[in-house]
Amino acid sequence: MSAHKSTDSASNPLVFSWRRFLLHTSILAIGLLLGWMTWYFSKPQSVRFHETKADEYLTVAVTPHIEIALDAGSSIAITDHQPMFMELFKGNVYFNIGRNAMEKIRIKAGEAFIDDVGTRFSIRMNKNGGGIVSVAEGQLKINVASGAYLISALEQADFNNIKISGHRLISEREVAPWTTDWNSDF
Repeated sequence: MSAHKSTDSASNPLVFSWRRFLLHTSILAIGLLLGWMTWYFSKPQSVRFHETKADEYLTVAVTPHIEIALDAGSSIAITDHQPMFMELFKGNVYFNIGRNAMEKIRIKAGEAFIDDVGTRFSIRMNKNGGGIVSVAEGQLKINVASGAYLISALEQADFNNIKISGHRLISEREVAPWTTDWNSDF
């Protein structure tokens, strides 16, 4: 009679294998990574789009401390990120930000980025892609290709994708002249 070896799994002890360990560890790591990515990216992005026709004006309370006023023929998109992100596509927008607003705002106008350091200002977009920023109170930081610039209260500046020009002093009524006729809240 020949000795017959049993191939029963219960009789064989579990043998450690680096290959098996790395395979199971990598499967576990990929599963954890996919689970984390699903949780992290599953938060839907909320975008609100506001647009006015040629003969209408619109005032929107973005948050309890931030109001915007759109001139006729204007459009803006607002994303609920932190910091809050807005993109001005065309027209004129006046921003009235309360003194105790905790939200930070970043605005894209053309290829320029404007960070709010102030409380009341307006942005006017030209058809050529440039714009004019006017500050009634506080300061704005404008980031263009040539650098970052601060515009203070009662100042106005022209901007395009590359530079700031025409930096000048203005009166408060020049900040958003379209709001004086139809809205006295600002």
